[in-house]
Amino acid sequence: MKRVFIDTNVPMYWAGEDSQYKSACGRILSAVASGEIEGVTDAEVLQEILYRYSTIGKKEIGWKIFDGFHAVVDTILPVTEDDISLARHLQEQYDLRPRDLVHAAVMLNAGIKEICTVDRHFDRIAGISRIDPLHFYMPR
Repeated sequence: MKRVFIDTNVPMYWAGEDSQYKSACGRILSAVASGEIEGVTDAEVLQEILYRYSTIGKKEIGWKIFDGFHAVVDTILPVTEDDISLARHLQEQYDLRPRDLVHAAVMLNAGIKEICTVDRHFDRIAGISRIDPLHFYMPR
């Protein structure tokens, strides 16, 4: 089964207001829930959800998104010392936000090659392929 890292913005767009990504992100989460793909994420993604909704004064909404995503995703990887060390080295090569470098490091250390995200800057990281939610397709 295809393993795909699911970034923070996928459950957030799905749960958010209408946008071009809402239904596409819903299809991705449905594919994870049905077992069509193995959805993998890391603990930092879940922390990001809590952080974002806490800072905008909408903790209850954040809890619902957290709980729903936590229930659907197949694997939640820890962020280890090796991941943080790799993220630090990746920062020498890529001028990206540290949170995204942590996700990239977790992926690379776990052998996960694809990430589903709207964030185009992942396209620059060697060894990682980005799946734009708008172009997600699973043949039946």
